[in-house]
Amino acid sequence: MDASHETHWLTAQEQQVWAQLSTMILRLQPVLSARLQREFGISQIDYLIMARLSEATGSMLRMSVLATLCGSSLPRLSQAVGRLEKRGWLSRQSDAADSRYTLAVLSPAGLRKLQEVAPSHVEDVREFVFGRLTPAQVRQLGTICQRIINGLPPDESWPRTS
Repeated sequence: MDASHETHWLTAQEQQVWAQLSTMILRLQPVLSARLQREFGISQIDYLIMARLSEATGSMLRMSVLATLCGSSLPRLSQAVGRLEKRGWLSRQSDAADSRYTLAVLSPAGLRKLQEVAPSHVEDVREFVFGRLTPAQVRQLGTICQRIINGLPPDESWPRTS
């Protein structure tokens, strides 16, 4: 570190909020994953892959884009897609626009599975996140999240969310 640059340490309140935010992020995913695994035999990444594909035009995305949207490495995503392919919930095909890329495509069976699982997942999200907040707090949370996202370094692999 440059000797002329002094570290601007977190205040006690900032440190507390940072610890709370980190804990929430780390604890929330396993809580949301537990019911998916227990009741439906799918992982959080499986659910997220199918959900992201269902939101995309034509229910298909390039594997590299899907990996970014799921917060996954391409090898990890490829393994998960392979599991979903074996269950008939999606397929891979060459991208007609550029054959260097592979598309993940949600199948009708995958959409049906997602529609079966989604109500339980939404119940959990409501119970553990939004059900604990007032409508004003939900708006504030959205504003805060977007402000933080907007302050992150540019990354062209992520779609704009604002």
